[in-house]
Amino acid sequence: MASPQNTSEKSIFQANSPGGMPTASQSQRSLIMAQITLRFLAIAFTVTAIPVMITAKEPVALLGLAIAPSYKQSSAMRFLLGVNATVFAFTVLSMLFVWPLRRSGSKPINYFFLLLHDMVMTLLLISGCAAATAVGYLSQYGQPETYWSPICDIVKKFCHQILISTVLSYLAFFCYFALNILSVHKLMSGATE
Repeated sequence: MASPQNTSEKSIFQANSPGGMPTASQSQRSLIMAQITLRFLAIAFTVTAIPVMITAKEPVALLGLAIAPSYKQSSAMRFLLGVNATVFAFTVLSMLFVWPLRRSGSKPINYFFLLLHDMVMTLLLISGCAAATAVGYLSQYGQPETYWSPICDIVKKFCHQILISTVLSYLAFFCYFALNILSVHKLMSGATE
């Protein structure tokens, strides 16, 4: 005979279906909650990366000349800023389309369109991050073959802020990468049912 403690533990860890597997509605709810959580994280990362990039300035005097490096002086940094703003706006809009998917009768085509959106956002983010990483690498280490000197030893605060903004953008990329995996999993599991 099972003790009362064993039966209560089983009820905590078992789903409501007879075989102990999650039901379709529980699986659907979990997927939607993961989608919403990852989208909120992507919103938070991109909306935080934008002001960090914009405020990245550090005026210095070099050989009697005043210089003030800014994100505006680098097309890669301007591109990353534009990517972050675009991803932020489209992620907010995508939240409107994720909410109706919580119903169990959602069509697979809706997940397909969401997957396309997520793929475009992922590609935008990785291209912006790659461009900013390349410029950041040159700023940090220079390139002796072309006589480009590193500048991060002179403008440490500026480089640090650019690094933070780029890392936040990479985190948003990983959120979208996970969203792509979730959407593909949902489409593949729907195709095999």
